[in-house]
Amino acid sequence: MIKQVKIKVSGRVQGVGFRFFTYQQAQKFGLFGYVKNLDNGDVEILVQGDSLQITNFTQWLNQGGPASARINNIDICELIPENGLTSFNIRY
Repeated sequence: MIKQVKIKVSGRVQGVGFRFFTYQQAQKFGLFGYVKNLDNGDVEILVQGDSLQITNFTQWLNQGGPASARINNIDICELIPENGLTSFNIRY
């Protein structure tokens, strides 16, 4: 079953390669969606995939994500899956 979640990550997550490493992990797990910086210093991630793919991805975040980052909080909100997502992108 396809799921979609929006994740907001706060902490030291901008200027440390967080989006690039998130992109690599999303590719590794076969997820669709995007990662982008927010104006308040947080990072927003939208991922779509099956339950196992999303669980693996969120476990990576819960384990601290990239070594250069310091995650203080992760907020996950489940959404209704959108049609049309065919890749994972870094948004600017």
